[in-house]
Amino acid sequence: MRKKIFLSAAILAAAVSAYAQGNGQAGITEATNLITGYFDPGTKLVYAIGAVCGLIG
Repeated sequence: MRKKIFLSAAILAAAVSAYAQGNGQAGITEATNLITGYFDPGTKLVYAIGAVCGLIG
């Protein structure tokens, strides 16, 4: 009986950790997509600031 309880707890812990890893990976993928979406406007902003500094300085 004790072995069954221990085995059930071990399987449950493994399932929870596998589920958590999947969500972590999805979160990292979502963050990467969001950051990539800001990259192009950020690049244009830096170019604009550089152009203004080049004209002034």
